[in-house]
Amino acid sequence: MFAFFEQLVRPTDVPVKPPPAGLLAFYWHFVSQTKGLYAALFATGLAVALIDTLVPVFIGHFVQIMEASARSEALNDAIPMLIGMSLLVLIGRPLAVLIDSFIRHNAVVPGVTSLIRWQSHWHVIRQSWTLFQNDFAGRIANRVMHTSDAVRECVVSSIHAVWYIAVYGASALFLMGSADWRLAIPTALWFISYIFFLHYFVPRMRDLSRHSSERSSILMGRVVDSYTNILTVKLFSRATDEDAYVREAIEDHTGAIAAHMRLITKFTTTLAVLNALLLVCTSAIGLLLWSQGVLEAGIVAMAVPLAWTIANTAGWVSWEMNRAFENIGVVQDGMETIAVVNTMPDRPAARNLDVSTVHGEIRFERLTFTYGRSDGRKVLDSLNCTIRPGERVGLVGSSGAGKSTLINLLLRFYEIEAGSIRIDGLDIRELTQDSLRRAIGVVAQDTSLLHRSIAENIAYGSTGATPAQIEAAARRAQAHEFIVSQRDWNGRIGYDAHVGERGVKLSAGQRQRIAIARVVLKNAPILLLDEATSALDSEVELAIQDQLLGLMEGKTVIAIAHRLSTIACLDRLLVLNDGRIVEQGTHEELLQLNGQYAMLWRHQSGGFL
Repeated sequence: MFAFFEQLVRPTDVPVKPPPAGLLAFYWHFVSQTKGLYAALFATGLAVALIDTLVPVFIGHFVQIMEASARSEALNDAIPMLIGMSLLVLIGRPLAVLIDSFIRHNAVVPGVTSLIRWQSHWHVIRQSWTLFQNDFAGRIANRVMHTSDAVRECVVSSIHAVWYIAVYGASALFLMGSADWRLAIPTALWFISYIFFLHYFVPRMRDLSRHSSERSSILMGRVVDSYTNILTVKLFSRATDEDAYVREAIEDHTGAIAAHMRLITKFTTTLAVLNALLLVCTSAIGLLLWSQGVLEAGIVAMAVPLAWTIANTAGWVSWEMNRAFENIGVVQDGMETIAVVNTMPDRPAARNLDVSTVHGEIRFERLTFTYGRSDGRKVLDSLNCTIRPGERVGLVGSSGAGKSTLINLLLRFYEIEAGSIRIDGLDIRELTQDSLRRAIGVVAQDTSLLHRSIAENIAYGSTGATPAQIEAAARRAQAHEFIVSQRDWNGRIGYDAHVGERGVKLSAGQRQRIAIARVVLKNAPILLLDEATSALDSEVELAIQDQLLGLMEGKTVIAIAHRLSTIACLDRLLVLNDGRIVEQGTHEELLQLNGQYAMLWRHQSGGFL
């Protein structure tokens, strides 16, 4: 039975469409995928609420039976009712509660929570690089994790709250009004007051909850930021400053929680007063009417427990409504990351680039890019260049000349503002981004590894790579020797050893050799080297140079290096300045020009005296 309910939801199916931006539409996007479960919750909630409402009625009948002068006869007449009541309490209610619990705790909680969390992650990880550049990784993760719980709890709480307040309220008014309209007055006034009570408190709870959730996300982001950059914190002895950075977020969060709790205290006190007035007034009117002979004791015995049940239920319903609106605040905070329109989606008719057919010609045509700056300063200014298939090209220039921007545009990390980039004559904007990047191997200056095994990090470049292929790639990158000596904190050794977050267990040079091995295994037709050997010592660099030359064989290569000696052997060098190509040629040709490249070469070969 448990397995049946646990398997009703398949949480990790690939999503069909992204979550919409509107709040109600965002909720419905996820609710509609499992609406059968929520409909079942409605049904079981109704059954439990109806049964609970009948209990005070049964109490009233008990009193009437016990008041009868002919007790045996009254008891005999009441046997069918007593049997029905017993079956309802002993079998009906436990069965309804069991089914409700199966649906809520064994289907909705694990399945729906994981479904929302999985789909949120699925969409977020496909957002543009810019989204991750502009936010804390910790805050993004916090929103993905907490939004799923908030959506589920908000919907479930609303379902239970609506049924209980509707069933109890309607039943109480009907039963009391049927006995005497005056008996229903306290309940009617209480409901009017209760509506105003919810109208006042619930939206304020929602706003304070959202504010508290925002502060919590910021706090999480700051803490994770400090931990992620712990080496920098240690190197600059800035633990005290990090204390202040995190303390500010904690104090903001504490203030938000305190404001929230102040409102909760007012909330509970006001509700307690309303419930006390309901119980006292119902009892007083019931006793008054009984003393006047208008009502029988059984009716009063029904009305007072019913009022008490309403009072208790109202507190529970209020908290359910409160939780629902608090969760709305959490959802609204999470939507700022999850329900964000992808700024760089593939075009509707985008085609897949077949890596096996790529020759590797790259053409930059009147390429202009400003990063959207208001001052209009051009990082790339009408740049034109054609790189032939199999040609090895080096990019040279001072910082800010546009080298890395050119690489990022080729990888489609940013949308081209003017001009175009073509691979084998195909505009890269007409290609799917995944297929474009599968055709390009990259070794970046800032190498970041996944917190997984060394083998998994190398195999990231080629799905399904065998251990033998992984080792061969590592040997070509001069990484095998240090890999086999690795041992992590769980005793895993060699290629199975884990590298820590962002590869923190390895040196910069070791991380870079893993990155080179990854690209060796990927074997893409286009190769981008962004300071690929910057973290290597001279001995290892010399050993790898021959391997890199072999890796470049037959590939179109674009290499960036501030150390000019590492790219002097390439087929052609492009010198960039202010977003334009100001010089180009071989190393010898550029030296003969005695221009900017020659000046840079003299500085590096002769020293900065």
